[in-house]
Amino acid sequence: MDKKAIERRINELREQINYHNYLYYVLDSPEISDAEYDKLMQELVKLENTYPDLIAPDSPTQRIGAPPLEEFQSVTHTLPMLSLSNTETEEETLEFDRRIKRFLHLPESESIEYVTEPKLDGLAVEVVYEGGRLRVGSTRGDGFTGEDVTLNLRTIRTIPLNLLKKHEPTPEKLEVRGEVFIRVRDFRELNQQREENGEPFFANPRNAAAGSLRQLDSKITAKRPLDIFFYGIGEVMGHRFETHWEILNTLRGWGLKTNPLNKVCHGIHEAIDFYKEIGGMRDSLDYEIDGVVIKVNRLDLQERLGTVARSPRWAVAYKFEPRQATTKILKIEAQVGRTGILTPVAIMEPVRIGGVTVSRSTLHNQDEIDRKDVRAGDWVLVQRAGDVIPEVVKVITSKRTGKEIPYRLPDKCPVCGSNVLKEDVYYRCIGMNCPAQLKERIRHFASRRAMDIEGLGEKLTEQLVDKGLVKNISDIYYLTKEQIAGLERMADKSARNIIDAVEGSKGRELPRVIYALGIRHVGEQIGKILAQQFGSIERLMSAMEEDLQAIDTIGPEIARSVVQFFNQKNNIKEIERLREAGVAFPPLSKIQSEKLKGKVFVFTGALKFFSRDEAKDRVESVGGHVASSVSKNTDFVIAGEEPGSKASKARELGVTILTEDEFLKML
Repeated sequence: MDKKAIERRINELREQINYHNYLYYVLDSPEISDAEYDKLMQELVKLENTYPDLIAPDSPTQRIGAPPLEEFQSVTHTLPMLSLSNTETEEETLEFDRRIKRFLHLPESESIEYVTEPKLDGLAVEVVYEGGRLRVGSTRGDGFTGEDVTLNLRTIRTIPLNLLKKHEPTPEKLEVRGEVFIRVRDFRELNQQREENGEPFFANPRNAAAGSLRQLDSKITAKRPLDIFFYGIGEVMGHRFETHWEILNTLRGWGLKTNPLNKVCHGIHEAIDFYKEIGGMRDSLDYEIDGVVIKVNRLDLQERLGTVARSPRWAVAYKFEPRQATTKILKIEAQVGRTGILTPVAIMEPVRIGGVTVSRSTLHNQDEIDRKDVRAGDWVLVQRAGDVIPEVVKVITSKRTGKEIPYRLPDKCPVCGSNVLKEDVYYRCIGMNCPAQLKERIRHFASRRAMDIEGLGEKLTEQLVDKGLVKNISDIYYLTKEQIAGLERMADKSARNIIDAVEGSKGRELPRVIYALGIRHVGEQIGKILAQQFGSIERLMSAMEEDLQAIDTIGPEIARSVVQFFNQKNNIKEIERLREAGVAFPPLSKIQSEKLKGKVFVFTGALKFFSRDEAKDRVESVGGHVASSVSKNTDFVIAGEEPGSKASKARELGVTILTEDEFLKML
């Protein structure tokens, strides 16, 4: 194709991708599969990499990757982003309606048309489009001036970089307001990831959303599961509206996501009924709301009503019952999670919050306890958000008597008695057979890249532990066929297959066994390095921190973790019991060939002849190394079916690309 044809194709692809983003994120009605979407994106990436002069800042490929900012710049809103006045009772909401009618000189019997919207508990932002293209995005700030978070907003996939023109011509300028939030399920997963990485928890979805949007590095924001619902406009040039409902529908047509629960209500009583309906749905929604916003629908009436102080007369937030209450902490105890992290939990006098009785609240970590100065015996303000575990907001120090007891997390695990290792703000039990961690440790131990015990999956592990058949990891090797056959959905043949798989795992090489032990910070690669350096489990068990740090790639954190692990008597006993059961801990077999020693491989696309794990093993058996991303240090990229952006990156860097057949010949 000539350059003009290529440019046309690039524009076609961008338009198609934007349209399919609209169908997926706004209408929740995709017309193509994920694979078909990926093909469009891969073609666009390939063309833009080949012709970088045709890359546009509003291309779907350009959502991430801007260098970190030193600070946020200020943005002045053309029209103020007003705050809403609140009502908390039905009578107050009826008075809001009566007040509007008095101001407009309307009879009390006349019904005003309202638009009702769930009030999201997120972070308000304004996004400005000029000529249909996203130009600036900012936080609400004080209502008049906010912070420029354009780069971060561009990473949110539900915010279009270009407005759609299929349904309605786009205006010359559009200032649109919305609420950025994180869904409850994504919030849980985010905190789970942070727990596994040893990072502090986010207190609630709103804090997580606000913290994510205010990152100076947009690459961090891009990794956070942010979403948005748009709810209104600021200045608009080149388009006129008559009602707020028309605004919402038009925004949706331009590709801007609005809440599907929004509703037109004929009169205040219908609006109150909607409030009650949404209140009943509150705990089943996948995002946090704290009330319902009621807005006069007609824009000419909004204009006549105007504002009072910093709030519009034509809208109100009818708030739900507060999800906060005051209660007393009876005691504080440490709870051990599945990854061994000790979390302090406040045991409180039971109190009703948002229709639910609460008697426990997370205190997150020792730093949080110290920061808030929480003590056993304190009176505290507790809040509950959806089904997220309640949290202590603050201590009511005026109620202290002097009998309150400060709390420190223990240095021994309260479940198994093993040592507790402090990592940043977290305390972690390092006991190999801690009952609180046992199921997760078995899952890891039996996984494919570790001991590869086929059939010992999550459901079977649950039964084995719950029925007391496995109390330590080594118990796996002492199970009988009859014990397994007696479990749910386990026939004799299935039980025999499990026993055979367990037996077959006894000969796994030392690197895999080291990885399987679940030593903190010791992954597959570190396991191989340790096996190569020490040659036997006995030598590794007796290694000192300085011995470990003398090895390239082993830093003080890994060295300390390894030594701490083997300093635990319970862990040594478990290794001895594994050996007694027949686990051989054989040393790493020699590399079959060194013809590819030191060569770095990257795989992309679907492989026909190998799984990714098998391909990795083959490379390492001839002295090579497998990396996850392409860089100038990569020697070969193996391209399977439908290769992704790694192939494009390889071409850009001049890295040799091989087909799977060529890779086989090389081996």
